[in-house]
Amino acid sequence: MKQMVPPETFFFFFSFLFLSFHACFPITPETLHTSFTQCFQNHSHHPSIFNLIIPSNTTAYTNFFHSSIKNTRLVMTNTTHTTFKPLFIISPTLKSHVQASVVCAARHGLRLRTMSGGHDYEGLSYISHHDHPFIILNLSKLRSIHIAGDIAWVQAGATLGELYHEIAKKNKSMGFPAGLCPTVGVGGHFSGGGFGTLVRKYGLAADNIIDAHLVDVNGRVLNRETMGEDLFWAIRGGGGASFGVILAYKIKLVEVPPKVTVFTIHRTLSQGATKLVNKWEHIAYELNERLFIRVLFLVKDNIENKGRNNKTIEVLFNSLFLGSREELLPIMEDSFPELGLEANDCKEMRWIKSVLYMAWYPKGTPVSTLLDRNPPRLKNSLKGKSDFVTEHLNEKVWERIWKKVLGGGESLIMILDPFGGRMDDISETETPFPHRKGNMYSIQYLMKWKRIGDEDDKKHVDWLRRFYEFMASYVSKNPRAAYLNYRDLDLGQNQGGGVSYSKSFVWGHKYYKGNFKRLAYVKSLVDPDNFFKHEQSIPPL
Repeated sequence: MKQMVPPETFFFFFSFLFLSFHACFPITPETLHTSFTQCFQNHSHHPSIFNLIIPSNTTAYTNFFHSSIKNTRLVMTNTTHTTFKPLFIISPTLKSHVQASVVCAARHGLRLRTMSGGHDYEGLSYISHHDHPFIILNLSKLRSIHIAGDIAWVQAGATLGELYHEIAKKNKSMGFPAGLCPTVGVGGHFSGGGFGTLVRKYGLAADNIIDAHLVDVNGRVLNRETMGEDLFWAIRGGGGASFGVILAYKIKLVEVPPKVTVFTIHRTLSQGATKLVNKWEHIAYELNERLFIRVLFLVKDNIENKGRNNKTIEVLFNSLFLGSREELLPIMEDSFPELGLEANDCKEMRWIKSVLYMAWYPKGTPVSTLLDRNPPRLKNSLKGKSDFVTEHLNEKVWERIWKKVLGGGESLIMILDPFGGRMDDISETETPFPHRKGNMYSIQYLMKWKRIGDEDDKKHVDWLRRFYEFMASYVSKNPRAAYLNYRDLDLGQNQGGGVSYSKSFVWGHKYYKGNFKRLAYVKSLVDPDNFFKHEQSIPPL
């Protein structure tokens, strides 16, 4: 009987011939596009696919960079020799398109960058700092949301705003504990952990994921059962783009009351802001878990010294309470009377309206605004960094911080998000996100500016780096921890060639602490040849 040759043998044989041929005869972008498109058509099992693949020499390609991407610093810089853009963009509408993208990218020697919302602080979902050719998989057309009771399936290309809107439409007593910015994509946010106003009551978004669909390096669609618990653990805080392409998450919705209460109290330095921040530090972590009070620091004109070009720090105490005004006021009087909260400061509303409030939308903004994926107000140049705080500071330290900020940080926004509550109950090894008990709050440092040119970018970025070094004495140590979803390449990055676990340990330990080794172990199981690779992807162990 004649022995049959397995189909995969033909795949690897012809892949070898294709790559060997083009090593001797360099392929042009046009030829590569044609060849990739043919491969994509063969593997996607869908006849009409040509409008899904956008080559770089088209208007649609250019429009993409000016519509989907939020950080203009990364795509408008004149120093283009330091970054590389994709050969073409794929906008799949079916899971088979994603499968075909993975298979055909590997066959053609291309890397794959996956984008769901375009908020990546370092742009790793749409640009590369290495010269290896790559393509973008833009998941924005895969954004369906299906809700049944307290369970939802949400595709990775949906935004948080779209998810919140759909939840509120189906069940007014349900919400979900994820981020405050409605235009952030579900795919990246959930896979990095994801925290917001409900974090003290319900933990992270990743803590409430109960299943997922993922396309692996072989083009297979896996769920929790078929991917196994190791991989399912890794994609709930370890960054999905290191392990495959997340198609969708199955999430457990959480209960919210019919009315929630919000408030924002503004105080400047002359109004006692320093003492209030110092008190907040001591109590925000231990408050009733239904109460979330974050603090924002902004540089403002000092109206008390008008005409002297003086600046001051304005501190905003921005809060969501899962309950009524009548319940909130006694809690605040007992725990934080110094803030002077009064009934007139508090606004009661449905939870879905609080999403708009906490995202700084103007009063009266309709809930349907949450469906707008690309509002113009998001277009800024920015640079972000992060820290976690494990020990109280004191008033003298805050005064040193104010002095440093007022010495050149006019574009800086500092956001302090309190933890405690539910976060204390979850082990730091339960998911890859390790910043649990003992972390009183996180700090996000965000420089935002309207771009003028490269020198302007350099001025702002350099100042933030100096300020970050200044803060080293006051934040977590061994390691000085950082939050994956506030991606920061200053912490280190994989080089263009081989990636080693040891060389990635510095930044990996900051994001994941002791979980980094387990993530690298999972990577070695599911993607040993490191196909899913970017500047801060998990390396194989």
